[in-house]
Amino acid sequence: MDQSFHAMGERRRNIVLSLCLAGLLLACCGYLQANKYEYNYAISIIERSLIYAVVAVSMNLVNGFTGLFSLGQAGFMAIGAYVTAILTIPTANRPSVYYISGIHPWIENLHAPALLALILGGLAAAACAALIGIPVLRLKSDYLAIATLGFAEIIRALIAAPMMDRITNGSYGLKSIPGFSSIFQVLALAACSIGLMVLLINSSYGRMFKAIREDEIAAEAMGINLFRTKELSFVISSFFAGISGGMLAMFMRSIDSKTFQVSLTYDILLIVVIGGIGSVTGSVLGAFLVTAGREILRFFDEPFFLGGVQVPLFRPGFRMVIFSLLLMIVVLFYSKGLMGTNEFSWNSICRFFGRKERKKQEGRVPHDGAK
Repeated sequence: MDQSFHAMGERRRNIVLSLCLAGLLLACCGYLQANKYEYNYAISIIERSLIYAVVAVSMNLVNGFTGLFSLGQAGFMAIGAYVTAILTIPTANRPSVYYISGIHPWIENLHAPALLALILGGLAAAACAALIGIPVLRLKSDYLAIATLGFAEIIRALIAAPMMDRITNGSYGLKSIPGFSSIFQVLALAACSIGLMVLLINSSYGRMFKAIREDEIAAEAMGINLFRTKELSFVISSFFAGISGGMLAMFMRSIDSKTFQVSLTYDILLIVVIGGIGSVTGSVLGAFLVTAGREILRFFDEPFFLGGVQVPLFRPGFRMVIFSLLLMIVVLFYSKGLMGTNEFSWNSICRFFGRKERKKQEGRVPHDGAK
C-alpha cells in the first residue's frame, strides 16, 4: 500500500514539474517572440536547434534504436525541402524564381498550405526510402552506410542536374519560400514530430526495433520479420527527416543543392553521438549544444587585441578549432554521449539531489557539547 501511494505521489510530482517546465519554456519563447527584433539572433539559434533536433531523433530512430548504420539523412531532407519549397512559393513570385529556364507547366499553379506541404514532403521522402530500402537494407554495417550516403549524393546531383531546371531550378536553387511567422510554429512542429517518434519507440514496434538492434537472430526466432521491420524503421525515419528538411527550407527561405552536402549528414551524426546513441533526450540536448556552441564561439573568428597587440590565434576558422577541442573533451569524458542510452527523468534528478543531501547530512559533525 505504501509503495502504491509513493508511486502515485511521484507521478503527481512529475506531472507538476513537467507542467512547470513547459510553462517556463513557453514563457521564455513568448518573451523572445514579443521582443523578436531585439532577440532575432537567439530566436534563429533556437529554431535551427529545434529543426536539427527533429532530424537527429529521426536518425537515432534508425541508427540507435534499430541498429542500422544509415547516412542518408541529407538526401531525405533535400527531398522534403524541395517538395515543401515548390508547393509553398507564392505563384505570383514563381516567374522571378524560375527566370532562367522557366517553370514546368505541371507545377506552375501547384500550391499547398505550409503544413500540408511539410507532410507531403515527408511522404515523398518516405516513398523514396521505401524504394531504396528494398535493395539497400539487405546490406549491413559499413556497406549500408556507404550505400545510403551514395543515395544522398545522387539526390543532390539530380537536384542540380540541367534536366531538373524547370522543377528544382537546378543549381540556382529556390527562393521566396514563406518562412515561419513565430517561434511557436517551429516549437509546435518539432514537439509533435519528436512526440510521435517517442510514442513509436515506446510501442510494440519500438520493441521490435530494439530487439533487432540487440540480436537479429534472436529477434527472427521470436517471429519478427527482419526486412519488414527494418524497412518500417527506415521509412518512418525518412518521413521525419523529410519534414525537418521542409522546416529547414522555411527557416532559411532559400535553398540550393549545396545546402544538403555530406557535411550536413556528418553534423547530424555528430549531434546524435554527442547526445547519446539510443537516447531521444540526448539527441535534443545535442542539437542545442552543437548549434548554440558554434554560434557562441563565433567571437574567436574576430580579431582580438590585447594591450594594443593583436592575438594571432583569433582569426577566421579558429572557432572550429576550439569547437573541435571541446567535442574531444566531451567524448573523452562521456564515451557513450552525454545521455548514453538514458532519457530525461524527474525521478533520476530527484534521486541525484537526494543523494547529495544525504551525503551532506552524513558529513556534518555533531556539536552537542563536543569540546
